[in-house]
Amino acid sequence: MAFLSEKEQIEKFWQDAIVQQDLEHLKALIGKKSIFAQQIGLEEVADYLQEVFEEAGANVLVDKSFAAPFVLARFEADNPEAKTIIFYNHYDTVPADSDQIWLKGQPFELTLTEDSMYGRGVDDDKGHIVARLSAVKKYLAQHGSLPVHIIFIMEGAEESASVDLDKYLVKYKDQLSQAELLVWEQGIRNKKDQLEIAGGNKGIVTFDVSVKSADLDIHSSFSGVIDSAAWYLLQAISSLRESDGRIKVPGIYDKVQEPNEREMALVEEYALVNADSLKEIYGLSLPLLRQERRELLKRLYFEPSITIEGLSTGYQGQGVKTIIPANASAKMEVRLVPGLTPDGVLSAIRTYLADQGFDQVEVAFTLGEESYRSDMSAPAIVKVIDLAKSFYPQGVSVLPTSPGTGPMHTVFHALGVPIAGFGLGHEGSRDHAGDENVKIADYIAHVELIEELIKAYE
Repeated sequence: MAFLSEKEQIEKFWQDAIVQQDLEHLKALIGKKSIFAQQIGLEEVADYLQEVFEEAGANVLVDKSFAAPFVLARFEADNPEAKTIIFYNHYDTVPADSDQIWLKGQPFELTLTEDSMYGRGVDDDKGHIVARLSAVKKYLAQHGSLPVHIIFIMEGAEESASVDLDKYLVKYKDQLSQAELLVWEQGIRNKKDQLEIAGGNKGIVTFDVSVKSADLDIHSSFSGVIDSAAWYLLQAISSLRESDGRIKVPGIYDKVQEPNEREMALVEEYALVNADSLKEIYGLSLPLLRQERRELLKRLYFEPSITIEGLSTGYQGQGVKTIIPANASAKMEVRLVPGLTPDGVLSAIRTYLADQGFDQVEVAFTLGEESYRSDMSAPAIVKVIDLAKSFYPQGVSVLPTSPGTGPMHTVFHALGVPIAGFGLGHEGSRDHAGDENVKIADYIAHVELIEELIKAYE
């Protein structure tokens, strides 16, 4: 097929009556704050999605049993024996508070420029909901009925570790577990202009560590004879990691599921990360823990890692305050890979710290998600890959997992459905940051790719 230029794609966006109709829904969704962390607008947006999907002809259920409403919208094929595709999305977003700078309009207003759309959630993840709905409506407008059952599941707590998603999936497992394919929430066009299609993500366990060494801060003249919470905690944290970045806790790596040959080959072929790119992007002044590309990729995609997210202890004000801090704390995380569980890793850390003599360290769980990955060989995923190649001139980038975290394991564990993640974002979409955006050309390309995926089941 002939590939269209960006200008031609933008013209198609403005000329498509259904896409323009649904653009009004996207404007409304961006304008409605739905932030689980702040308990804002979740029911309002879930109810609005019900209206929008019912208007499009779906059978819609909004379940408000747990912390965030769960929206399930089903479009039925004429043939009851038809296969099923599920779209997983979320309607919650991260906040857009005064700590973020927005130069392109206001965060909770959809702003359009000549080639882009800006707004909180336009990529992560409200834009994907509307674009995929437009694809279904376009197919129905042309053909009258669907060749495949299509189910949208939309949760409201993805940005807060998908609280209670597992309960909803158990509740509706009978309707969801026999699907042919689950299309994940989003994805990007990378810097080579390839569509990334991913089949997994890392898990995570986050936890707080804290020490109280005395009832009050002590004059630092006693520092030669009195230990401090700060030194004690720093030594405890340091004991958790080797200088090369590996986790020192015994037994962790024994449980890690090693990548198979296909998974490693996919990452070596398609992953764009290398030592030089990391140095350039982040302006690194410390040396990388891994330089050689294969080892860097293996660590990034297939091995766990431990991180200090933040440290707090002692006096941080102006000037000097000569004290021995009585309290110290840190926020930490371990990124997980298949074979590791949040509870198992945290239990191993607690045991190890006690064995090392750091029994005064309190370890408190904050959140956790398991990891999931795929070698991308399921027939339904191969179908997606082949279709996508005809929409993106530079082809596709197929990755068995990503270094980020999301509830893929929760979904796969509940439903057992092959998962492929791809979307309408790009490398500079700025998810979670100011000026979150998507390219108009990418938006319409995603609509057309989803429509073509539906046609593939005729």
